[in-house]
Amino acid sequence: MDLFRAAERLMVMNDRTWARPANALSVYSRIGGGIGIFLALYSAHWVGWWACLPVLLAVAWTWANPRLFAPPDHADGWAQRGVLGERAFLNRANVPVPAEFERACWLTTGLTAAFMVPAILGLAVGDLALGLTGWLAAMSAKIWFVDRCALLWDAMKDRHPTYEAWARADWDARLPSA
Repeated sequence: MDLFRAAERLMVMNDRTWARPANALSVYSRIGGGIGIFLALYSAHWVGWWACLPVLLAVAWTWANPRLFAPPDHADGWAQRGVLGERAFLNRANVPVPAEFERACWLTTGLTAAFMVPAILGLAVGDLALGLTGWLAAMSAKIWFVDRCALLWDAMKDRHPTYEAWARADWDARLPSA
């Protein structure tokens, strides 16, 4: 099973929702929102079962964020290129990506998962320093993943008609209604 495809299905991503998270505001608010997710989870140590409320809000934000922002008006920025590169990586079975980019995506994802171990352990035992350090390291690895995807996009955008269409700025005009 492809871990990346499973995440895409879990988030119910389609053409319309893929256009929207490429908006820089969506990307940067997801990066900034990561610490909010950690604090929502950690709040169980402060407020007990009341932590369900901020955790539910964090889950709702994670699901809603890719749907809240308008598609960007260009595909030239780092955030837009990162999202388009991630999508190209997910499409690697149809349009192969260079091996060095596939390795980089798997490496950064592996690091993200590895750093989540101390994050989860810190959350479980209530060690704020351990949990927060692991969480921030995992977020850093995820940002590195997005950066590698931006470079992947630069390498792939002219290699296939599908990618050329993804790069056009008229996303709303060419996507079917939600």
